[in-house]
Amino acid sequence: MSNDKKLLNITFLGTGTSQGIPMIASNDPVCLSKNRKDKRLRSSILISYKEKSYVIDCGPDFRQQMLRENVQLINGVLFTHEHSDHTAGIDDLRPFCYKIGEMPTYLNKRTLESLEQRFQYIFSKENRYPGAPSVNPNLVDKDIFFIDDLKVTPLEIMHGNLPVTAYRIENFAYLTDVKSVATSEKEKLKNLDVLVVNALRIEKHPTHFNLEEALNFVREIKPKKTYFTHISHKLGFHKEVSKLLPKNVFLAFDGLKIKV
Repeated sequence: MSNDKKLLNITFLGTGTSQGIPMIASNDPVCLSKNRKDKRLRSSILISYKEKSYVIDCGPDFRQQMLRENVQLINGVLFTHEHSDHTAGIDDLRPFCYKIGEMPTYLNKRTLESLEQRFQYIFSKENRYPGAPSVNPNLVDKDIFFIDDLKVTPLEIMHGNLPVTAYRIENFAYLTDVKSVATSEKEKLKNLDVLVVNALRIEKHPTHFNLEEALNFVREIKPKKTYFTHISHKLGFHKEVSKLLPKNVFLAFDGLKIKV
């Protein structure tokens, strides 16, 4: 381990799929579970480094997640893609904008165009609603960039036919909504301390890794540790699925905190 390793504190704000667990109107046994690890808000993480904090994605549960974790400051948001379970909480950035002014956001061109259309009142240059959060979009392509002194390597992964941005931050990588990853992008995932990747359910899915595909991906990438996220109730009970996983592969759960 090098002396210049940067310590990241990671909090899993949410680990559920687009409908969360419990899912509305479902009587599935997992949705009825009393185990708090089976209750999953929409997927997002908080990264704390020195005195700064960043989130990857802010979905519809963002406000609840911020209150639960008593987050006092956010210094930037990295978006993976435009789907509502990853972006619908953007308006709740307002309290943080009151503190820091314009919120730096990092996202690809397609995601920005979608947000500009859906949240016109936030992004409009003319007749902008005065109560809207102030955001400063930074376009992400395939080039490495830095947030403070953290090296961020974006990756293009495929969510079915939709390109999604994943992020490697130092020796930590966060990939969500993955169905396939090109060989060139896998090269960017060498020598990871921690990989976070989606494992939706047992059965195959057209746009997400199922459990078998996620485990195969882990065997190929060979990170030191892996945490699965973006989990649906169809994966099964947290306690039971955890028993089936290999060494150093874990199911994440809401509120889990790790150091990288």
